[in-house]
Amino acid sequence: MARLPPPLAVCSVALLLYVSVSPCHAAAAGGKPSAVVLPVSKDGATQQYVTVFRQRTPQVPVRAVLDLAGATLWVDCDAGYASSSYARVPCGSRPCRLMKYRECFNSCFGEPSPACLNDTCSAFPGNAVTRVTAGGTIITDVLSLPTTFRPAPGPLATAPAFLFTCAHTYLTEGLATGATGMASLSRARFALPTQLAKTFGFSRRFALCLPPASAAGFVVFGDAPRVFQPGVDLSKSLIYTPLLVNRVKTAGKYTTGEIGIDYLIGVSGIKVNGRAVPLNTTLLTIDKNGVGGTMLSTASPYTVLETSIYRAVVDAFAAETAAKIPRAPAVAPFELCYDGSRVGSTRAGPAVPTIELVLQSEGAAASWVVFGANSMVTAKGGALCLAMVDGGSTLYPSSPAVVIGGHMMEDNLLEFDLERSRMGLSSYLPLRQTTCNNFRLG
Repeated sequence: MARLPPPLAVCSVALLLYVSVSPCHAAAAGGKPSAVVLPVSKDGATQQYVTVFRQRTPQVPVRAVLDLAGATLWVDCDAGYASSSYARVPCGSRPCRLMKYRECFNSCFGEPSPACLNDTCSAFPGNAVTRVTAGGTIITDVLSLPTTFRPAPGPLATAPAFLFTCAHTYLTEGLATGATGMASLSRARFALPTQLAKTFGFSRRFALCLPPASAAGFVVFGDAPRVFQPGVDLSKSLIYTPLLVNRVKTAGKYTTGEIGIDYLIGVSGIKVNGRAVPLNTTLLTIDKNGVGGTMLSTASPYTVLETSIYRAVVDAFAAETAAKIPRAPAVAPFELCYDGSRVGSTRAGPAVPTIELVLQSEGAAASWVVFGANSMVTAKGGALCLAMVDGGSTLYPSSPAVVIGGHMMEDNLLEFDLERSRMGLSSYLPLRQTTCNNFRLG
């Protein structure tokens, strides 16, 4: 008969049910930090954004790829997962019911391990990069995150029973070298933002600052001021736009049943060099079938547009540069490329026309202004290309028409306020004499 690992079983139940006061919670809070932080770097080979945290007993560093979607943190538990503090999440337990999973794992006939536990809630974690989904088990274990970012990470705040999904090794294929899982930043109940907020007692909000290659970025959870060196406080200068929800449920047996866990924003139009781009704006709204709208994704390195929107934006950009910048041959996956040696440079990157996403806003009209650093990418042969990709003309249920990829977000501070269902946006940080690398916490 399979024996179950005993450590932290009581703590698991307390934390997973979100009991606000308990000995376990007091230990986890360690004085209740107002914020915890994940360091972020960009993997040059894959263009993925990678973080590191500490997990298990004894604790070890775990490298994972950031994902703005996904139901939970998932980690490879096949390849040498060793811990004395893990505990299963039983089938039929409240956490399992809250996640709306229908499966129960009861087919383990070997020695019990995190990936082989009977009567354990089952999940179907997905690799957002390769779009492969596989079965896994839901367990809890120790998780520790730094409470400071600069000058060095630390001290650590520890959650003794953090819920996550154990996946199999093959699910890590396509991830950055050394990455053994994906860290979910979604709106799901057991993704990092909500679970950390419940564990440590701070607000359900987080700020994301993706770095370019060879620089440092961060995700800070909680109520820390948004202060950057040299003395740049962005806490009260962000532009806010509502976070929208796609209420069409397409989830089947292999995914979470939670609805609306992605980050969608309202874009009503697109401008190039200040001029409105003529396009089918109905695609920018979510219809009754859940089709359309604009989603943010760290799993997509570049911005992806539905074919008609892509064609309109590329043609408008090409028209604005036709008499100014010599073209270069296309470099896959990009179509519109220029001779990089003939493009000027500014503090905001290559001197090219701006692209504006006209946003729904809480006050006056607002736009996400995209400068050359976020709209252009250096390609082979010295070409400089518009960093947008044709996503095709067929949209399926719950498919967005616009996916804002990681490159467009780099060195922009994005604040996701889950309690007020809104996203705050800074301008391109170097225009304020700072970068993600200059964030200060602690």
